[in-house]
Amino acid sequence: MVNSRFTPDTPTAGPGDRRERARPGMSAVGAGLLGQTKLNPFGDLHTVQHLSARLARALRGVFEPLLRRELRCWAEPLAVQHFGDYRAERAQGLTAWLPLPMTTLDGQALCVLDGRFVLELLDLFFGGSGSTPPTLPTEFSPAAEAMIARLGATIVGPLAAAWEPLARIDFAVGRVEANPAMLGIGPEDALIVTRFGLATEGGEPVHLDLLYPVAAMKPHGASLAGRVLDKVEPDPAWRTALTRAAMNVRFPVRSVLAEPVVPLSLLMNLKAGDVIPISFGANVPVMVGGDRLGVGTVGVSNGLAAVRLTSLSNDAHPAEGPCDE
Repeated sequence: MVNSRFTPDTPTAGPGDRRERARPGMSAVGAGLLGQTKLNPFGDLHTVQHLSARLARALRGVFEPLLRRELRCWAEPLAVQHFGDYRAERAQGLTAWLPLPMTTLDGQALCVLDGRFVLELLDLFFGGSGSTPPTLPTEFSPAAEAMIARLGATIVGPLAAAWEPLARIDFAVGRVEANPAMLGIGPEDALIVTRFGLATEGGEPVHLDLLYPVAAMKPHGASLAGRVLDKVEPDPAWRTALTRAAMNVRFPVRSVLAEPVVPLSLLMNLKAGDVIPISFGANVPVMVGGDRLGVGTVGVSNGLAAVRLTSLSNDAHPAEGPCDE
């Protein structure tokens, strides 16, 4: 398990780190048989592989604080499988199946964790050394379920951020299951299976799987197979609301007609009725906040004092005392 120290200069995963797993190529799984629905309708999932690599870097920040170790995290080549085939290839034993509903799509992703890794994290969380029982229980304790939910809540943030260049997909955390038959996923349902390896130096790697339903990802099918991530266009409603909110921001506008300087002796002898002479030129500065908007001339409009703008400043700069206009 992940239970030994690691030095940060260790490169990416070596061949021994990868779990032995027969994975058909993307072209093979996408071909299908005559009269059958294609298992993978997207073709080469270059974009999903790129997103998985981004997520692998973010997973270090999720698991290193829990394991109190430095980790290597990597994304393995993805596959598209039937859920029944995926279940059949997994080793028997305690496994955490955590649904991650995609609130912006009609479907849910699935996070799959080995039960022994979950119990190791639980022991470390409560101050232990990461020890686990030789024989695993058949189900998770309430404390272990809470740990899995905590992991899910920590993962969904980086997961949504990794998908953001492709689509704004928000993930929630569902109820963990130890029995995959309770997930409501049929054995013939097609899933995009992404696997992530976590390892410390000298320690056996553990794997975390994230599964995405093919049916739910079809609205983004063209982008999933692209080699370059296109820039996500802002949502029109959101952009309109932002524009309206920005246009309603209020700023103080002022004009400084004069700032006379007088000696302290004059100020101390002032009394009601005294006059302080001022003078100003034809143009006076017009300020917005601390920046100069431009200059204008003083006049009257509809019986009120007003300033007519005669020119606008190209470069705003902070106002420091009276302007030399």
